[in-house]
Amino acid sequence: MNKVPMTVVGADQLQKELDVLKFERRPKISDAIAQARELGDLKENAEYHAAREEQGLCEARVRDIEGKLSNAQIIDVTKMPNTGRVIFGATVTILNIDTDQEVTYRIVGDDEANIKENLISVNSPIARGLIGKNLDDEVMIRTPGGDTDFEIVAVEYI
Repeated sequence: MNKVPMTVVGADQLQKELDVLKFERRPKISDAIAQARELGDLKENAEYHAAREEQGLCEARVRDIEGKLSNAQIIDVTKMPNTGRVIFGATVTILNIDTDQEVTYRIVGDDEANIKENLISVNSPIARGLIGKNLDDEVMIRTPGGDTDFEIVAVEYI
């Protein structure tokens, strides 16, 4: 299977979620199933069925996270020399040449992307247009509003 790029922060977040699922939720769900079994007839026991369903969802998420972490290629840009080149994990400030608006994005893995926090997926059109470019380069990026010209005004490896 192909390795999937992930930042150190993204890997840490997934590991924390995995720990919560394994060491907090699993025992609570097991207790809920045990208590529901004590109530008697399992066919008509809503608490039992709800706990079993929650257990299934929890185990599916555990498998999902473990799979993602096992296929992750964790990239720590803070340990790389900043060459001014846009790479995975870099924080990039771009200037819209037409509107003079600046926006800063951090290029992250698919699971870490959150546009509200300006974290964009490495597979997004903006990130694909920026990767490999250098500080002060002008790039044309196809956006939903049409082709837009940007200038790269800052590249940070933080």
